[in-house]
Amino acid sequence: MKQLFAAIPGVDKCKQSLLAQDPSLQNMSSELLRILITQYWDNYRQKIKSGQITSITELELQHHLPNLLRFVQKGQKPRFKKVLNATGIVIHTNMGRSVLSHAAQQAVQLAAANYSNLELDLSTGLRGSRYALVEHLLAQVTGAEAGLVVNNNAAAVLLLLDTFCAGSEVIVSRGELVEIGGSFRIPAVMSKTGAILREVGTTNRTHLEDYAAAITPQTKALMRVHTSNYRIIGFHSRVPLEDLAKLAAERGLLLLEDLGSGSLVHFDINGLDEPTVQETVRYADVVTFSGDKVLGGPQAGLLVGKAALIQKLKANQLTRALRCDKLCLAALEATLRCYLDQQGAKAEVPTLAGITVKPWDLAGQSSRLARGFTQALEGKCEVSVRDAVSRVGGGAFPQADLPTSLVCLQPTKVSAAELKAKLLSTEPPVLGYLDQDAFCLDPRTLAEADYPLLFQAIMQAFAELEAAHS
Repeated sequence: MKQLFAAIPGVDKCKQSLLAQDPSLQNMSSELLRILITQYWDNYRQKIKSGQITSITELELQHHLPNLLRFVQKGQKPRFKKVLNATGIVIHTNMGRSVLSHAAQQAVQLAAANYSNLELDLSTGLRGSRYALVEHLLAQVTGAEAGLVVNNNAAAVLLLLDTFCAGSEVIVSRGELVEIGGSFRIPAVMSKTGAILREVGTTNRTHLEDYAAAITPQTKALMRVHTSNYRIIGFHSRVPLEDLAKLAAERGLLLLEDLGSGSLVHFDINGLDEPTVQETVRYADVVTFSGDKVLGGPQAGLLVGKAALIQKLKANQLTRALRCDKLCLAALEATLRCYLDQQGAKAEVPTLAGITVKPWDLAGQSSRLARGFTQALEGKCEVSVRDAVSRVGGGAFPQADLPTSLVCLQPTKVSAAELKAKLLSTEPPVLGYLDQDAFCLDPRTLAEADYPLLFQAIMQAFAELEAAHS
């Protein structure tokens, strides 16, 4: 075993060979190159230990140089990279949720490249509040008295309950005790704040009298939690928000609403008809919702409601721990400005545009893509177009079917599953899905400007699959 370890080529020898193969590596950090070479051979050290390698010839550099070069070239590239989303899921959590509008992208670039007035009051030259950058605009577009921004909606709910309900009871319908991605649960979040959960009703039906009967002297709030990532259908009922507002007012309680994804517009699409933030804030004392879901902005938790309550939220010591940075606030301000013109927002905000694109426009895009693939992949793949449905994603509108048109690729020499797997390693990676033995691409989530990159990635994948099977 000592002889095998000694046979592993040294770092300097590997460096010389790699530079001879790819002179551009001269521009790479010498330390990073050393680390990558070491990482490559660490894998083989483990194989020696496990008995998978028993011959010195298996460790000769000439046999490993092509793989080592690919490993180093891949390792020098950033881990964070652009991915082409062909799944049709508009708000795809695994791929960063909402794509920012052009205005928001410009705002982030400005904030990243320059000093800014993040906490500078330009009227006095003294320290100001970072929340002042967006709170007026947030109130303006939602109709609330005031607003506050934290780093995500879970943080918004945490801050809300900690501020007003620690040590007190909060009444929630049993059918709204949701679990969101990553196993984060409303009851667990409440427990962390010291709030005491009082469940009422049943999974599918909760009535106003259920809330009224559960109120005790220890009760501080009635809370509604939006079931954004699932739906109960059939025999079910939910108390209207205005009825809960009347009950809360009669009993001197707060009415809190966690809207989850939260929308500022009506979509006028079957299955996407839900109360907006503006409608909800008319009744609830404080409303929370996400910035990077249906709103189409950066990751953030937005709290809007009565000014006196928002002021108490700002004064909570947790607020500093949960605050957003300048990039988030810059992107959020630009996104909210889009909503000053709601119809314009549907065109400017990519999330809204992706949700509202017309089926006939998608059919035209699929036809153009299919013609291009048919010509480029002649003899390698059968190409067809198929009607299907897309999803909003991000835990929003889980039952809404958005009509779309798929481009379906059925390779002739490899399986669709192999093509799907190979496209994870192309430049850029492409994410689609398998359906009826075909790899499917949904143009709903593909920018037309990225079509050349899509073709490049598909061609790269076929070339590498053919080489592997030859």
